[in-house]
Parts: sequence; structure tokens; C-alpha cells
Amino acid sequence: MSAASSLQSEDQFLCSICLDVFTDPVTTSCGHNYCKSCITQNWDVNDSCQCPLCKETFNSRPQLRVNTLLSEMVAQFRREAQQKASSSSSEQQAAKPAEVPCDVCTGTRLKALKSCLVCLTSYCQTHLEPHLTATSLKRHQLIEPVENLESRMCRKHDKHLELFCKTDQTCVCMLCSVLDHKTHEFVPLREEYEGKKAELEKTEAEIQQMIQKRRLKIQEIKESVKMSKDAADRQKAEGVQVLTALMESVERRLKELIKEIEDKQETTEKQAEGLIKDLEQEISELMERSSEVEQLSHSEDHLHLLQSFSSLKAAPPTKDWTEVRVRPPSYEGTVGRAVAQLEKTLWEDMKKLNRAAVLKGVQQYEVDVTLDPDTAHHWLILSDDRKQVHCSEVRRKRKLPYNPKRFTYFVNVLGEQSFSSGRFYFEVQVKGKTDWDLGVATESISRTKSMSMSPEDGFWTVWLRDGNKYTACEDTQINLSLRSGPEKVGVFVDYEEGLVSFYDVDAAALIYSFTGCSFTEKLFPYFSPELNDDGTNSAPLIICPVNQTE
Repeated sequence: MSAASSLQSEDQFLCSICLDVFTDPVTTSCGHNYCKSCITQNWDVNDSCQCPLCKETFNSRPQLRVNTLLSEMVAQFRREAQQKASSSSSEQQAAKPAEVPCDVCTGTRLKALKSCLVCLTSYCQTHLEPHLTATSLKRHQLIEPVENLESRMCRKHDKHLELFCKTDQTCVCMLCSVLDHKTHEFVPLREEYEGKKAELEKTEAEIQQMIQKRRLKIQEIKESVKMSKDAADRQKAEGVQVLTALMESVERRLKELIKEIEDKQETTEKQAEGLIKDLEQEISELMERSSEVEQLSHSEDHLHLLQSFSSLKAAPPTKDWTEVRVRPPSYEGTVGRAVAQLEKTLWEDMKKLNRAAVLKGVQQYEVDVTLDPDTAHHWLILSDDRKQVHCSEVRRKRKLPYNPKRFTYFVNVLGEQSFSSGRFYFEVQVKGKTDWDLGVATESISRTKSMSMSPEDGFWTVWLRDGNKYTACEDTQINLSLRSGPEKVGVFVDYEEGLVSFYDVDAAALIYSFTGCSFTEKLFPYFSPELNDDGTNSAPLIICPVNQTE
């Protein structure tokens, strides 16, 4: 059987067994032609000798002789095909080292365009033409050029590997299926190929999914590292801010201590300077009197001495310096008092800075909250941007569409946003109000009847009543003692931690925390501006953007 051939569009020189150009063509007694090796192998594997085309059966194997005329015609055909290939080879590209060459070309081997899985041959454009035009060759399976086509032949029987033995999981030829693998299960290569390809596609999809999961995990890890770095940067910045403020307090107190000591020393020096000045003045006057006395005592004039003595006898007024002392100021305890005052100042500063740091830490979880008009009681008026709510001055029921989510008993309204995991924070201005409620509530709360507004009923809230009475609505109400009334309240929730905290934003102070909460459903921001109270409580609740505390 020929390994490769160059054919025109006619298929009269093709063996009907190998579908290739005849090699050593022989003719059977029924008049049909085959390659000698093809018909011999065909009869070797069958129990009877039969013509593959007309199915005529021979009692004994005919003696085959080469068809001389047909052999000469095939040889002439091959020469003409070779000349045609040679004349067109100059127009085609020679195969480069990394490319598959044509197996038919002689001399310069051109680049192969296709490989035939039936012929086990790679063809350039010229030698591929018969596979594109000849009827019998069109049935051959063409693929992109590949090398080592010999590996597609059975080494034992020199036949095409056409079947897949599912028993031994290997590719076999037709002879293998009737000789070495007689009792095994076979399927055509294409069928097994399709199955294996489907498995590979499934495996590839699984691999890509695994890759994607790992890429997502990498992204998650990178995001965690970024979050850690951001948190570290924030903590460093806060640490620098806090400790710088503390160092400034220490430096300020040190300056105050030094000034206090220097002021005492300066006062002592000024006192001493005054005393010394007075003493020097008296010394000057006394020295002048001493000079006069000495001069008079040496006088020989009796009359003059007696007349002057009476005036010298009266001494000028002087101070009794016996008990006069310059007492050094006592510095005992000055440093101790300074340290005690510093400790107190630092403690107050630390508490203030710590509160600010805590508030800043929760402010990073800010969410954009808007009011849900479908839940608003019919006395409540919402702003166009749904960021403000107040109670109407006239208590009359407005015509609003029925909605099972609407509050009909209390003047309440919920936020449009819900949260079922993570952390979130929002701020509400309560300035100018005498009554308000703030917090969060579950989705399943009752909207149509009186409730205790406690966690048992699905509420976690803080109230203001009568302008100065603050209450945390636990299962039993807890009165809160605040130094001053907040003008802006921050609400922070950690869903997984079960924490709801309220902050006085301006004072950076914690108002109250609900801890150990167990959340099992969606949480909504909750607001109640309470009744207008003849205008004394007319100010709205205003959802504010968060300005990070410095």
C-alpha cells in the first residue's frame, strides 16, 4: 500500500481498499483491481476469499499477478503529478524548521497545509488538491498539520488505528479487534474521542473554576492585606495624633511648672532687691552721720561742738532689721503637684482622644441611609431627598396608598436600606428637638399595634423625652445620665457581634450600647420624630453625611 500519492481530480487509479493510488496493482478473476498488499491482507483476515467490490466468492485463493498495463498507467500518472507539483512548488512556501513539511514533495519540501488521518500523510497545497476534488478522497479526515503520523499506525499489523479498546483503554487497528482483542469492547476512535473530549472540557471547566476560585482567594487575601494596611495606617495616624497631643500636654505642663518656679524665684529676688536697696539707703545716711560725728568729735572749738551736738544727737529714722528675713520660697511638692495635675490632664485628654478614636473607628462603616415612604406613618412629612422627617402640625390622616409595611399606631418610619451581615453606621441630627427615637428594628416588627419598643419586640432604640430625659429601651427601660444633650447621634451596628451602639458625635462620647444581641433577620434603621407638640418639637430628624472626627 502506498504511503503517499499525488492525484488529479479523477479517481480511476485509486484502490477501493486503501483509497490511495495503486501500488503493485493486481486484478482478480472478476476483473476488479486492488493493491497487491491490500487484497492479500483482506483475504488474510477473512475466512473466505471474496471480492470486496462485487462480493464474488472464490473456492480457493486466486493466484494474483501484477496488472502490467495498469502499473504503467499509474507510473505515468505519478510522473505527471510530480511534474505538476514541481512546477507549482516555486509559488509555495518552503517549510521552516518549526513547521510540518509535505511528505510527498521531493527536493524542496513545502509547508504542509493539512495532514490526512487515513493516508497518514501531510500535504502541501498542490498535493492536497486530490483530497479536495476526488470523490473517494473527500471522505478522508483532514486535520491541521501534525508530525509523526506513523504513530497512528498499528506497529504490529501496519494498519490504521481506527478503534478504541475500552477493555484495555488503548487504540487498536481492525486486525487487533479480531485477533488480539477478540472478546473486548470496542468503539470507533471518533466516538471515544468525543467522549474523552467532553470529559476534558468538563475537566477544563473544573480546572478553570478552581483557578478562578484561587484567583478570587488571592484577591480576597490581597484585599485583607490592604484592609490590614489601611487599618495599620489609620492606627499609626491615630497613635501619632494621640501621643503627639499627650506630648504637647506634657510640654505645656513642663512650661507651666518652670514658669511657676521661675515666678517664685523672681518674686524672691525682687523682694531681696527692695530690702537691699533700703539697707543701702540707710547705710548711706548712717555713713554721712558718722562722718559728721567724727568731724565734730575732732573739733577744738568748744562753742561749736556744744552748739552742734544737740542736732547730731537726734539720729535719723531707721528700720529695725533684726527680724527682717528673705525667706526662700518653698518648692516642696511643686513637682508632685505638677505631676498630679499632668496625670489628671493626660487622663482627661486620653479619654477624649480615645473616645474620638473609637468614634472614628466606627465612622468608617458609614452607609447611605434614606427614609422609606412606604413605612412612614400618615402624620409624618418626608423631605424630597428622603433625608429629613418631621410630624405634621395637623394630626389628620393623609390619603396614602395601603401598604402592609406602613406604621399606623406610632409615628415611625424605617430606612429603605436593610442589613443582614457586617457593620454599618449612620448619623442623625436631633438638634432643637425635645422628643425623638432612634435605632434599628427587624423586618418582622408589628406596624399596627402598641409595643414596648424593646429588643423583645424587635427594636434596639434610645429615646429623648421632655428635652432632658434619655432612655435606653432594654427589656426594662434604663435611664441615661448625660452631661449634655447631643445635637447629633451616631448609630453603629455590628451584626455578627450582636452590638448596637449610640454616640454623641460632637462630644465623641458613647451614649449607650446594646450587647449580646442575637440577630436572625434583616435590620432596618429606625426613626421617630415624635409628635409636633404644638411646635415645641417641630424640628426634623435629619440624616447627615458623616464628617470624620479629627
